[in-house]
Amino acid sequence: MEQTRRDFIKLAGLGAAALTLGSTAKSYSRIPGANDRLNFAIIGLHGRGYAHLDGVRFAENCAITHVCDVDRRELDKFSAEVEKLCGYTPVKMGDFRKALESKEVDAITIATPEHWQAHAAVMGLQAGKHVYVEKPSSHNPHEGELLVQAQKKYGKLVQLGTQQRSSQHSQEIIAKIHAGLIGRPYFAKAWYINTRTSIGAGVEVPVPDYLDWELWQGPAPRRPYKDNIHPYNWHWFWNWGTGETLNNGTHEIDLSRWALQAGYPQRISADGGRYHYQDDWEFYDTLVANFDYGDKMITWECLSCQGKQHFGRGRGVTIHGTGGTVLLDRDGWELYDLKDKKIDEFVVQRVSTTQDLQSRDAMTNDHFANLVTGIRSGAPLHAPISNGNIGVAMLQTANIAWKLKRSLSINPDNGDIIGDKKARAMRQRRYEKGWELKV
Repeated sequence: MEQTRRDFIKLAGLGAAALTLGSTAKSYSRIPGANDRLNFAIIGLHGRGYAHLDGVRFAENCAITHVCDVDRRELDKFSAEVEKLCGYTPVKMGDFRKALESKEVDAITIATPEHWQAHAAVMGLQAGKHVYVEKPSSHNPHEGELLVQAQKKYGKLVQLGTQQRSSQHSQEIIAKIHAGLIGRPYFAKAWYINTRTSIGAGVEVPVPDYLDWELWQGPAPRRPYKDNIHPYNWHWFWNWGTGETLNNGTHEIDLSRWALQAGYPQRISADGGRYHYQDDWEFYDTLVANFDYGDKMITWECLSCQGKQHFGRGRGVTIHGTGGTVLLDRDGWELYDLKDKKIDEFVVQRVSTTQDLQSRDAMTNDHFANLVTGIRSGAPLHAPISNGNIGVAMLQTANIAWKLKRSLSINPDNGDIIGDKKARAMRQRRYEKGWELKV
């Protein structure tokens, strides 16, 4: 991650104050400006939690007071990183619900497995906290609808972690597309490519002493612990994850909708399979999903295990219009005329990757800064959940289409499935008794 001079000065100021005034979370009340400080609890510390750490510490007058994870190893490691970078020690909690009880906490960030995201976000809203939640923000379309309802009911802000919405070069090129740069845009192609390895066949083993497996499962129906689930491979199991479509497609579908100014489509189809390996992976490793709007179209393609890139990029979108094409990714954009001649480009001076954004990145820092500004001044969020949930629900519905092996008709007003009782039933899930999501 590039650290700007402004970021460095901001970090130095916060770190110096903390070091001077103490090394526990209780010292926050004694830091100058503490009455105006926004205190964050970070929930889910593996991987993206570290980007959240940077997002908070680089934001103006913000602090991390609580860190929460069901894995004791992650708690210890993450807390040490906060202390090293910020100069103070946050409160460590295995059960994030205790952090929600703290009046000291103003906002929460959520980087948990997907079966927990909507529950944690709704619980945070009910406790009066603002929320930053990683994509996809829900496990199924019904949960997403409840999260949108909860945000409206409780009135706190919810920023979806589609951080490219806060990328300056993305904002500028999409504004130009909306102004007619490529004529009338009518087709977007999005993709994600990786070389993931096999997860093998899991073996039931005793739950490690560092892991609270019961709380890890939370709302999900109970399953025995196997050695190929935690901390990452849950993505590929229906009980907890949503596959590559939501794991990574959420970002590029969001860009596609943004560029085409598109809401819910009229029809969704998806074809693919688990072709590369034979193992416990329950989703596809190869998929093409189509979102038909009648007058425009979006496609998303994933190759999770086969690394041949498109346009030399592991992820990105091309936006096609009556007057040309824009290729956009996290590293910049290229403009082509109708004869495929490059006529302009912009390159970000940093190196990106096709991998999940588990490391620190400037876009996430800017995305957190946008949330903080929204909390303090009422400025519009770049990715409010009311908008972001549209793309999430589209991709979750694509999973349903793939599972049932048929295209689905969609109500463009609300994203509901039309005329397919079995498919509509799959918009919700069964919960472990007592864990039903309520607003």
